Amino acid sequence: MNDSSELWQRFQRDYRRFDEIGLAIDVSRMIFDQTDLERLRQPMSGAFEEMAALEAGAIANRDENRMVGHYWLRAANSAPTETIAESIVATTSAVKIFATRVADGTVRPPKQERFSDMLIVGIGGSTLGPQFVADALQGHGGGLIPHFLDNTDPDGFDAVLDRLGDRLKSAMVIVVSKSGGTKETRNAMMEVAHRYASGGLDFSRHAVAVTGEGSALDRTAIDQGWLARFPMWDWVGGRTSELSAVGLLPAALQGIDIDAMLKGAADCDEVTRVSDTLNNPAALMAMMWYIAGEGRGARDMVVLPYKDRLSLFGRYLQQLVMESLGKRLDRDGREVCQGLTVYGNKGSTDQHAYVQQLRDGLNNFFVTFVQVLNDRHGTSIEVEKDVTSGDYLHGFYLGTRQALCDAGRASMTITLDDVSPRSIGVLIALFERAVGLYASLINVNAYHQPGVEAGKKAAGDILILQTRLLDAMRSQPNTARSAVEWAKQLDAEDQVETVFHLLEHLSATRPDLIERTTMTPYTESRFACQK
Repeated sequence: MNDSSELWQRFQRDYRRFDEIGLAIDVSRMIFDQTDLERLRQPMSGAFEEMAALEAGAIANRDENRMVGHYWLRAANSAPTETIAESIVATTSAVKIFATRVADGTVRPPKQERFSDMLIVGIGGSTLGPQFVADALQGHGGGLIPHFLDNTDPDGFDAVLDRLGDRLKSAMVIVVSKSGGTKETRNAMMEVAHRYASGGLDFSRHAVAVTGEGSALDRTAIDQGWLARFPMWDWVGGRTSELSAVGLLPAALQGIDIDAMLKGAADCDEVTRVSDTLNNPAALMAMMWYIAGEGRGARDMVVLPYKDRLSLFGRYLQQLVMESLGKRLDRDGREVCQGLTVYGNKGSTDQHAYVQQLRDGLNNFFVTFVQVLNDRHGTSIEVEKDVTSGDYLHGFYLGTRQALCDAGRASMTITLDDVSPRSIGVLIALFERAVGLYASLINVNAYHQPGVEAGKKAAGDILILQTRLLDAMRSQPNTARSAVEWAKQLDAEDQVETVFHLLEHLSATRPDLIERTTMTPYTESRFACQK
């Protein structure tokens, strides 16, 4: 596929422009033929039917017996019940009213004229979408400055809170957790509340909850009199929640036009409901994913946005794509171990990083380029005669695309007119739809996450073991034993390695409590409680 005339013919055939959403998709550098398209015609027809049923309110998440309704968030009149439609409209309205009251100082922190910053506390979909949008649309609003706590790393807490410093007293804290029981989010909330209390500040006068009605977090917000509460619904998953209060509230508080985001997503939904695969950008992407990965995720998707504002897009897609598609069992209970690995940073930075391997190394991927036609608001200087820095960026994109093609490496390109609230809404909706259609093609449930739940349970079991270990050590102060000996004390001989890791961690983080005597080999080191 190196002849220039053949490439031009393929481009003319496989380039699709969708003016109504300011987007184009080019799959001419993917490796497929007419036979592939014919083979997938019937499966794609089935995927369209499943998507229509999902949008109509079918139980699409069968494992959890739930509807899947993120498409209703930008078109409430399409919701299957009046109650759901009213709730969506009321929530979006409440978000806008609250953001206006914060902006004009009606809602303000104690002894301060206005809120200056906001701290979003969550994990996974509760923060990945808001982080992506905040980074992409910074400068579009002029509202509160966003900061994020999205882990249970003490050092990470300190870094963000120390950076806020004295502005903590004028910061709003938005805690996002559907159940209110997510440990990482709970821990971060407790750390933030402690920092407020240490500074003599009333945390409740700074706090806002985005959570499920009646959840533990909801009850806490009510009991403590937090500033506001916004709902999360069980028919919206975390990774598809950016256009719910999860993402709309932080965006509105930054001054971002959330109506434009919702309009972009709604317009993209209209375009991607078309049942003609070759004239539906989401369906075309899903089909390319299937062909490139042989229907089993045999190739990774490398996301290369040639735009700094989209540098977090790969991280956002990692959750949306990998949590949705990475499943051991299909919907019929058969073991399939499906998935689609996503990684990427940004061009042309990656020109000086891993593009070398993409060009000359293992051919186990396909690239999704994202280019933006409008490279700057305003005019650019010439860095050379008739050449701007943006021209160089465009040249690097075209050069990398051609170099990969010359090496027989597959790629597709998504082109946006600009990066704006509307185009970000379009981009979010495009990939949400592509994931849903692809999941139908490979017959997996895209809307649950059993692997995540398994990890949470395993972590809980480990912390129970840690509590038992500390109880045993405290009951025998100054008794030094190896991990093998402490595991035997706990009747946990099958968990010796875990006990060793717990002892090593405790001796490092609480040296005043747990003392380590280093031995050779190191795994025979002895540990004792000092009091």
